[in-house]
Amino acid sequence: MKSIALIGQPNVGKSSLFNLIVKQKVAIVSDISGTTRDIRKKDIKILDKEAQLIDTGGIATAKKSKMSDSSNFEIFSQVSQKSIDMAKACDIVLFITDGKKPLEENDRKLYFKLQKHNSNISLVVNKIDNDKELENVWEFYKFGIDEQNIFAISVAHNRGTKKLFEWLYDKLPLTMSENFLSLDDDISIEDDIENISQTQIKENHLKVAIIGKVNVGKSSILNCITGVDRSIVSSIPGTTIDPVDEEITYDDKKITFVDTAGLRRRGKIGGIERYALFRTNDMLAQANLCLVVIDASSPISDQDEKIAGLVDKFALGVIIVLNKWDEKLETYEKLVDEVRHRFKFLYYAPIVAVSAKTGRNMDKLKDTLIEIYDNFYRRYTTSMVNETIIKATRRHSLPSPAGNMLKIYFSTQYKVAPPTFAVVMNKPQMLHFSYKRYLINFLRSRLQFDGCPVHIIARGKKDNIPTDDSYKAIYETI
Repeated sequence: MKSIALIGQPNVGKSSLFNLIVKQKVAIVSDISGTTRDIRKKDIKILDKEAQLIDTGGIATAKKSKMSDSSNFEIFSQVSQKSIDMAKACDIVLFITDGKKPLEENDRKLYFKLQKHNSNISLVVNKIDNDKELENVWEFYKFGIDEQNIFAISVAHNRGTKKLFEWLYDKLPLTMSENFLSLDDDISIEDDIENISQTQIKENHLKVAIIGKVNVGKSSILNCITGVDRSIVSSIPGTTIDPVDEEITYDDKKITFVDTAGLRRRGKIGGIERYALFRTNDMLAQANLCLVVIDASSPISDQDEKIAGLVDKFALGVIIVLNKWDEKLETYEKLVDEVRHRFKFLYYAPIVAVSAKTGRNMDKLKDTLIEIYDNFYRRYTTSMVNETIIKATRRHSLPSPAGNMLKIYFSTQYKVAPPTFAVVMNKPQMLHFSYKRYLINFLRSRLQFDGCPVHIIARGKKDNIPTDDSYKAIYETI
């Protein structure tokens, strides 16, 4: 599959063009320079031709002496170099400039530098919003390139994009597949936004969200576990803004890791970090597994507990990852005891101590993810579930609230991801949450559900089971 890189200075509209082409609000867009920092990839189709579109961070042209914050210089230097390296490695390059600003010498030099590596490069002059501003494009012919490789567009007003797509189409090899993007379409980033539910994720595809506080090592874990230097790694908190995804194949399963922005206390969130928080919630809604990353070299905080609470909110399979273990002097057992005490609501989550710096236990982490994924989609026969629930009620009888005799007629698993069970009762509204929790723990101890939440729904004979027609049919025969 051919790769297409979008490259240019900060705030020229790369992420907006990225969203326009993929027809989804994928990349965070704002007026703040340097919003995009990490590499973002997305598979696209232009008519019957496939490609991978890559959004890169802005190329910083300011010198360190002109930057008010030396930490910004450190981050943007990494962003710039990573973007240039990515553009050199791609098959096609769209060099994007701001048509409302004069041509900069740094742009010209970088364009010719990239042209030496790749002849399939075009100059995209963005923000040409009307016919009068077309006059600004003549200034860009100083690049000394063929007129057929210069495109004046306006992403905001969807002007001039058809010719650009035709140019891209001619550069891509033919693939037989269903049309995705018509060259005559009026493209709107409001259309065709995919909402992928947990039950729609393809079989053998793990989608793993990596969450945690700022500067706990999420990006380092992503780079280490995938073997790809995708995320910008810095000691400066809040380096990651856009969610960054990378895909690997492990044990015949496809695993997509998503590195999300670090989460701060709500009162400290401002600027583009608010967009990052919303995007993190979107990624968690699409994920089926989650890595809760904790800095093992620092004390566990209340914020760690609040972040871990998102796992319960989105009902995800989970692993608690203790990063920077190589910097921790206390014993492993003592730290695990503290984690179990602070994260009682995640008592079912395995704990894996890793070091992103040395790569320690990364294979163990991937093996554990596979096990939890299998548990997350595990389905037991109705006879097995009934037998297990009967054993549970024999060991600890159903309560009799206010003298009412409760009775379970039938039990079945009607859903996976997460595993969800229905217990059909005479008086379901009177089943106390403590006994329901007992049943969940009993199911977990007898069946294989390590690392994933288990839900029990109490139903009456005439109540509908929410999903899965096959189990509903069995239920209706009771």
